[in-house]
Amino acid sequence: MSLLFEPLRLRDLTVKNRAWLAPMCQYSSTDGMPDDWQLVHLGARAQGGFGLLLTEATAVVPEGRITPQDAGLWNDAQRDAWARVVEFVHGQGAAIGVQLAHAGRKASTYRPWSPVQGTVPAEEGGWPTLAPSDDAFPGYAAPAAMTAQQVADVPARFADAARRAHAAGFDAVEIHAAHGYLLHEFLSPLSNHRTDEYGGTPENRARLLVETADAVRAAWPDEKPVLVRVSATDWLEDGLQVDDVATVAKELAGHGVDLVDVSTGGLLPAPISVGAGYQVPAARRVREVSGLPTTAVGLITAPEQAEQLLVDGAADAVMLGRVALRDPHWPLRAAHELRQAPGEGVAWPPQYERGAWR
Repeated sequence: MSLLFEPLRLRDLTVKNRAWLAPMCQYSSTDGMPDDWQLVHLGARAQGGFGLLLTEATAVVPEGRITPQDAGLWNDAQRDAWARVVEFVHGQGAAIGVQLAHAGRKASTYRPWSPVQGTVPAEEGGWPTLAPSDDAFPGYAAPAAMTAQQVADVPARFADAARRAHAAGFDAVEIHAAHGYLLHEFLSPLSNHRTDEYGGTPENRARLLVETADAVRAAWPDEKPVLVRVSATDWLEDGLQVDDVATVAKELAGHGVDLVDVSTGGLLPAPISVGAGYQVPAARRVREVSGLPTTAVGLITAPEQAEQLLVDGAADAVMLGRVALRDPHWPLRAAHELRQAPGEGVAWPPQYERGAWR
């Protein structure tokens, strides 16, 4: 059997294979509500054989949205709308997790295909942003530095969203601490200039992430896994480096986190050396230092490439993003190319069997 199609167990959740759908923003919601777009986007990939699907960044509070069109999970109407998506995905034999997020200083922006970019003004539906310090992301409005009470409120809002996620039927939650959003902003010395217990030392800068993990773990059923997405490096000399983040991941292992979803960058514009599998070494290092399972992401496109990184022990599963947008049935194609016989790890929906490669 191909390792890509072996199951992976996290607590009581057994994911049928290791080809997973990466969280990808869709910027297609109104008032934070998932709708037919999310149903079709995620449902198609569940039909396509992905073992675990992660939703787009799903805001835990309205002001935590990247754009006014982001999905959310801060109220019960959103919970019920997500339940419809979860039910369909489960019906295709896949598992589904929700990525819980707060965008921090990168909130209240125009979606990528808008003819205007930057911060959305209040008269167009935007809002003031918050961050550990009042430094702006280049090209965006400056945030307000968070008060002690505002910082203390963050773990509770993530926990509230986790409770709603459980009620909606999600199998896993992922805490978004990557790509320059709020929890990453606290982690990095380039964006966190606080002088209180949440700034200064690496331990202090990691404090909010650890407290958020604790709050989510306490609100989330013991039998279900908690994932954390990290940016393993800022790709800048004075920013976070892979070993810094690997050390944080090791601490998270003692706070109920079950897997680290390893990405990189996003805090500030940086010279990133992009190429096939360019973030895989970071996933390997985080895995080595933390002792936690990891996923690798970033220009992983070929089935043989995905299989080999698993065989080499660089990660325990692969997150597939852009290639999954091009090919919603990537796992089914990968099974054909790797000569994987149909079975529990991958199977065509009966409605589509006549389209299978022969």
